[in-house]
Amino acid sequence: MTRAARRTHRPVRAAVLTAAALLALGACSSSGSDPASGKSGSAASASGSGKLSGTVTVFAAASLKESFTTLGKQFEKEHPGTKVTFSFGGSDSLAASITGGAPADVFASASPKTMKIVTDAGDASGTPATFVRNELEIATLPGNPDKIDSLEDLTGPGLKVVLCDKEVPCGAAAQKALDASKLKLTPVSYEQDVKAALTKVELKEADAAVVYKTDVHAAGDKVEGVEFPESADAVNDYPITLLKDAPNAEAAKAFVALVRSAEGQKVLTAAGFLKP
Repeated sequence: MTRAARRTHRPVRAAVLTAAALLALGACSSSGSDPASGKSGSAASASGSGKLSGTVTVFAAASLKESFTTLGKQFEKEHPGTKVTFSFGGSDSLAASITGGAPADVFASASPKTMKIVTDAGDASGTPATFVRNELEIATLPGNPDKIDSLEDLTGPGLKVVLCDKEVPCGAAAQKALDASKLKLTPVSYEQDVKAALTKVELKEADAAVVYKTDVHAAGDKVEGVEFPESADAVNDYPITLLKDAPNAEAAKAFVALVRSAEGQKVLTAAGFLKP
């Protein structure tokens, strides 16, 4: 190769290298896909911005229905692009669903015992925190036509009384109160959760039910509440936890934070819950 040829080749090679460098720089600054994350550049920046999105699935005790529904709407308003869906029911059946593999982000139980089912299975993320407490009350027909004034009155002949199933926190608490009073009560039925027990009274299929004070409050004038001193022996702590394999962990953490915040506590105490 002549000296003149060498001089001609060098500028061409430099131009090729410069073009390659510019192409590489353009690829780095583009909004194309990120091979390391499998996400597009725009999606990666959105996830890194701290903005919450997607669905948060919450499994919660039936007694939390009204207050959690309110908090869910509040959460969606505060975080546009999110949706909170709930599965309410007996804490024991919800715990069984979670340990059975049902996809959920958050579990709020009506007792530490039912929460323990989830923690023992290794399905909780971190340590569950008690966020409220709840006390029992007797729900009677409007006007209390049977003149029920005490837990002992529920043992009277001919009275149709409904209890929650003993495996459900409200049923276990009712049994604890009865044991503390040395009373024996045979209900006409055991219901799967506190709302089902209350509905029996609302539909006049039962004369009374032992439920939570919050459920009597939520029912309004459909029932009448009767307090009894033995309920102090059976107050339930309500724990909440983020679940281990939460599909939307970041938004779930934010929902738990709302529940435990002063704002969340205001909604819960207005519903009749006791502070932890």
